[in-house]
Amino acid sequence: MDDGAAALTSRLRDVGYLADDELATVVFLALRMQRPLLLEGEPGTGKTALAEALAATLGQPLIRVQCYEGIDATQALYDWDFPRQILHLRALEALGTGAGDVEEAEKSLYDERFLLARPVLTALQQSPSVLLVDEVDRADDEFEAFLLEVLSTYQVTIPELGTVAAATPPVVVLTSNRTRDLHDALKRRCLYHWIEHPGLEREVEIVRSRAPEVSAELSRQVVAVVQQLRADGALLKPPGVAETLDWARALHHLGASELALGPAARTLGALVKYRDDAERVRSALDRMLTP
Repeated sequence: MDDGAAALTSRLRDVGYLADDELATVVFLALRMQRPLLLEGEPGTGKTALAEALAATLGQPLIRVQCYEGIDATQALYDWDFPRQILHLRALEALGTGAGDVEEAEKSLYDERFLLARPVLTALQQSPSVLLVDEVDRADDEFEAFLLEVLSTYQVTIPELGTVAAATPPVVVLTSNRTRDLHDALKRRCLYHWIEHPGLEREVEIVRSRAPEVSAELSRQVVAVVQQLRADGALLKPPGVAETLDWARALHHLGASELALGPAARTLGALVKYRDDAERVRSALDRMLTP
């Protein structure tokens, strides 16, 4: 089992995702046990990126459900193509469909060609695949209950067509920024992992891997500043790894090979997204970078 997790670590690294041993182990177990994987952590810690890397590693399509307040089962499962159904009815009328054919006409409206598959149904139909349910904490209790039902059987019933079951259960990754607690029933269905921000050396390695054009010195200096900003705990929204990468790339595009106060202050829009945070970071940079 350890060898399997190590091999998975290597394969994820090949597609640019650097996973630590604990994360690689839980991903390996989720694959072997065919269990959904629930990833929680602060924004920007690489939860969504893991699903993308896993799809690339497995050579399977990534199918994504982006959760939001008010999302319901229909928006994740399927809908009917109403405009095409109307055109179909008009075509039948033009062909002179008689009263005795009304029942057949109604049945023909719910043919599979008029079905609009949303992400969950698509993942079941196109298995094997990787289904990413992103930011599930933004959805409501009813949507959680729907997910629990689907993840228990990997099948759904469409009243007009019958049951659609996955030939091979999709690899399911759920992510949460923990804006609210998820219900225990959904958590019990999943294997769970909390993703921390990476340490300094791992984050430097990530920047060097994902942005090789950035100089080694600049990469280390940028990561050191970001790590300090997170440790201080003064920011409304501490930067994640994605912001670290954006800031390093922005500085590189300005021709920087080392971190200097002027370019660093001018590129803060790549690192922080709140005015108050930008002011706090400028003050911190004055202390850290002024000789």
